[in-house]
Amino acid sequence: MLVTLHWVLAFLIAAALVVGYFWLAPTPNSDPRKIGVLKLHMAGGVLILALTGIRFLVRVQTPRPPQATAGHPLLDRLALATHYGFYVLVVLMVGTGYATAIFAGLPEIVFGGSGAPLPRAFAEYPTWIAHATIAAILVGFIALHVLAALYHQFVRRDALLQRMLFGRRA
Repeated sequence: MLVTLHWVLAFLIAAALVVGYFWLAPTPNSDPRKIGVLKLHMAGGVLILALTGIRFLVRVQTPRPPQATAGHPLLDRLALATHYGFYVLVVLMVGTGYATAIFAGLPEIVFGGSGAPLPRAFAEYPTWIAHATIAAILVGFIALHVLAALYHQFVRRDALLQRMLFGRRA
C-alpha cells in the first residue's frame, strides 16, 4: 500500500507542479482556457491532500522495514526530517492553494460556472505568493529525495530502492 501511494503521489505532485509552473503561472488570467486547467489543478490538489493523509495513516499504523542508514547520523536525521517535511509541505501547498482559491472567488468561477472573470493576477494574494514559494521548496525537497535515492543505489549500493519497487523487497 505504501509503495502504491508513494508512486501515485509522486506522479500527482509532479504533475501538479508542472501544470502550475509551465501552464498556470505563465498563462494570463484573461485566457479563458485557464479555468479548465485551474479546475484540474485544484481537483488534483484535493486528491493529493486526501492521498497524503491516507499515506501518513498507513505509514504510522503498519510495520515498516528497519530504518535505512545513509552512513552518518546527521544524514540519517536529515532523511527523517525530509520525509516528514514532505507531509508538511504538501499540507501547506494545499492550504495556501485553498486559501488563494477562497480569496479569489475561484470555487464559484472554476466549479460553479458563474461566468465571472478570474482576478487580474493571483500574485495580488499573499497566499498565492506563499503557494509559489512552497512549490519551489517542494521542488528542492524532491530533488534532494531523488539524489538521496541515487546515493543509496549507486554509492552505498544498499538496495534501498528495492523497497519502493512493486513485488520486490530488500
